[in-house]
Amino acid sequence: MEEIKEAMEILKNSQTFAVVGATVNEEKYGYKIFKALKEANYKVFPINPRYESIFETRCFPSLRQLAEKPDVVVTVIPPEATLKVIEECHELAIPVVWMPPGSWSEEAVHKARGYGLKVIYDRCLIFTLKMLD
Repeated sequence: MEEIKEAMEILKNSQTFAVVGATVNEEKYGYKIFKALKEANYKVFPINPRYESIFETRCFPSLRQLAEKPDVVVTVIPPEATLKVIEECHELAIPVVWMPPGSWSEEAVHKARGYGLKVIYDRCLIFTLKMLD
């Protein structure tokens, strides 16, 4: 129950998100999360080196290319790739990593917490957003 409260507090108190693994494929979770955050009026940066833009929003190849530090990084990538993103979050002092189902591992959670990052994992961001209504 405490995890749900923490996840909801993050959504209430954060304004800027980066979605690593955002995609133009409407069937994929990376598209659905990006779209849900945009529709909820958050500032959202899509991160994916394959695209110039997503949903009429400029896409960035990595977190390092962002001019503005996001409050939260959402990983929508395989767990092995999430480990690299955690390194970037640590180096860039991004305080929160949200790892939805399919993108986290025990190793990733342990590593992020070891760096002092706030971690939400195995929790659907879209479902949690709907709980705010």
